[in-house]
Amino acid sequence: MQNKKLKWKSDFEKSVIIENFVNRGWIKSQEKEEESTDWNVYWATVWNVRNIFNPKNGFRLNDQQIINHFPNHYELTRKDFMVKNLKRFKREQDKEVLETFNFDFLPTTYIFPGEYSLFVEEFHRNPNQTWIVKPAARSQGKGIFLLRKIQQLKKISGTTVTSNMTQLNLASKENYVVSRYIDNPLLIGGKKFDLRMYVLVTNYKPLKVWIYNKGFGRFCNEQYTTDVAEIENMFVHLTNVAIQQYSDKYSQKHGGKYSIDALKLYVESAYGTDALQRMMDDIHNIMLTSLKSVQAVIQNDKHCFEMYGYDILLDSNLKPWLIEINASPSLTTTTPVDKNLKMNLINDVYNIVLPNDDFPDNEQKCNYLFIQCIEQQPTKVGGFTLLYDESLDPNNRKTQKRQSVKIWK
Repeated sequence: MQNKKLKWKSDFEKSVIIENFVNRGWIKSQEKEEESTDWNVYWATVWNVRNIFNPKNGFRLNDQQIINHFPNHYELTRKDFMVKNLKRFKREQDKEVLETFNFDFLPTTYIFPGEYSLFVEEFHRNPNQTWIVKPAARSQGKGIFLLRKIQQLKKISGTTVTSNMTQLNLASKENYVVSRYIDNPLLIGGKKFDLRMYVLVTNYKPLKVWIYNKGFGRFCNEQYTTDVAEIENMFVHLTNVAIQQYSDKYSQKHGGKYSIDALKLYVESAYGTDALQRMMDDIHNIMLTSLKSVQAVIQNDKHCFEMYGYDILLDSNLKPWLIEINASPSLTTTTPVDKNLKMNLINDVYNIVLPNDDFPDNEQKCNYLFIQCIEQQPTKVGGFTLLYDESLDPNNRKTQKRQSVKIWK
C-alpha cells in the first residue's frame, strides 16, 4: 500500500488495471463526464488521448497528471505509419552512411493504395510468393487474409482489380499494408507461433526504453502447412488469440500461450546458448531501431508514457521479423497465469513512471546534475530492465551505437 492518495481514471474495466490502482490505495475520480480533469493517473483509450491533446479543447495537463499514451503514438502503432517511418529512417541512415542500425527485420512491404504499382511489379517478379494483407488501422486479426492471386484483392471493400493489373480503384478510405508472408516460421509441436513482448518508453527526447522479461508466445491451434488448400484457414496462419479462441482445439487451460522463459529454454536447448543470445540481440535491435525511427516525429510530453506490445515472428533460422507494434496491447486475461503476468506488468509500469507514487521532475532537468541522476536511476524495476537510455551519453546522442542494447542481458 502506497502512502499517497492519487486519483485515477480509466476508460477500461479490465481488472488488471483497476485492481492495481485499488491495491495502491489510489482513489477513483468521482467525476462522471468524459471531459473530467479531476485525476492524477489516467489509463485512456487512444481516442480519448487524441481528444485530450486536441488544441481546440484548450486543456493542458498539469505537473500532477500522467497518461498512458503520447499524443501521436500512431506514428509507430498504426501499421502503415510504422512502415512509412521505418522506410524513411532507413533512407536517412543510408544517406549518412551510418551502420548503427540493422533494418533487415521488416518483410518486403507495400502500403495500399499508394504503392500498388510497385507491388504489382514485385508480384510479377515472384509469382509464387504468398502475401499477407492487413487493414492499417484494425486490430485482433480483423480483415486479414493471405494472397496468392491478384484477384484476391477484391476482398478489400471497394476495390476494383483490372485485367492488366495496372490500376487499383480503392473506394474505401481505409489503407492496407501488404507484406511478404514469412512461410518458414519456427515451429514447436508443428504449430506456428509469435512472441508478444512488452516495451515501456518513458521519454522520447532523450529516448529511454525498458523491456519486460515476462512476455509470452501465442500459438496457432492447427498444424502449420503451406498447402494452398489451407490458405484461408486462419487457425493455421494467424496467432491472434481473438481468432484462435474460436477454434475447436482451443484450450481454456493455457489459452494457447506459453511463457517467454519456456520458449527461450527451448531455443537454448535445441540450438545453443550463442544462438539464443544472437536471437535476443536481434530482437532488441528491432525494438531500438523502430523506436528511433519515430523519435523525431513523436510529440514528446513529460506527462506521457507508452507501454507497447511488440509482435515478433521467428523463422526457422531463428531470425526475428517485426509483425506489428500495438499501442493498446490486450490486458484481457484468459488464464490465472496470464492474469498474474499482466497484474505484475501494470504494477511494474507504475513503479517506473510513478516511483513512490510521486511525479518526477522533467527528465531534461537531469542534464544539470548528470552524474547524480545516473547514480540514482535504477536499471531494473520488477520485471523491467533498462534496454536503452540516451541520456547516458548526452554529448553523443546522434551517434550512440547499437552496443547500448547490451545493457540488457
